[in-house]
Amino acid sequence: MINESALLESKTLRDSVLERTEVLDRVKALSLLPDGMHVTTAMVAAYFEVTADAIRQLAKRHRAELEVNGMAVLRGAVLRKFESDNMSLSLGSHPQARRSLTIYSRRAILNIAMLLRDSAVARQVRTYLLDMEYLARTQPVENPDLTDELSLDDRIDQRITHILGKTVVPMFNALIETSGEHRRELIALRAGVQHIERRLHQHHTRLRRLEGTVRRVGQGSVRRGSGPLRGDMPLHP
Repeated sequence: MINESALLESKTLRDSVLERTEVLDRVKALSLLPDGMHVTTAMVAAYFEVTADAIRQLAKRHRAELEVNGMAVLRGAVLRKFESDNMSLSLGSHPQARRSLTIYSRRAILNIAMLLRDSAVARQVRTYLLDMEYLARTQPVENPDLTDELSLDDRIDQRITHILGKTVVPMFNALIETSGEHRRELIALRAGVQHIERRLHQHHTRLRRLEGTVRRVGQGSVRRGSGPLRGDMPLHP
């Protein structure tokens, strides 16, 4: 199992998991601008619970990598248009005050999570990423010809895991962000759901391995049992 700190050092490893942006919402609710696609530096800082200056310094050090993955600096007419569509209320009556604005896509935010050292949230994202990657790599490749042989229980496990990851955990994140007195209870419930999700992934992996073993044993038995069927073999003394 790879340690989460490996993502800090290896760009190749970071690139291999950049598509898994859903991990962000599984760890913590991510607030987006009205376009549903971008966030500002201040919003990135709030998500990772660090200062905006820490994000600016990181973006400066890794500018080329982050720009490839969706970070952009808006200026001039492009900035004015973006502000009018997404940030007019926050700008008040002084839209001319801002000379530039750095925005980040979900992919760029995930990239930051794999570069930001001093953030507990970023560490959680890295750990979650590598947990999912480990489970995906250790799960045997499924033979397309055997798809119909999947048991009903196996299909149910996969469906439950999908629902937990895509719906239930993000819902808990959103509730935690807006809750008051019940925040601690919701965090405990979310931890329980995430534990169940991990156990289902592990169960699915073990089940696929077991099915592969049983299938190989069955095929070996058929080959060993085929000898007596040959016509030139004597029957019994």
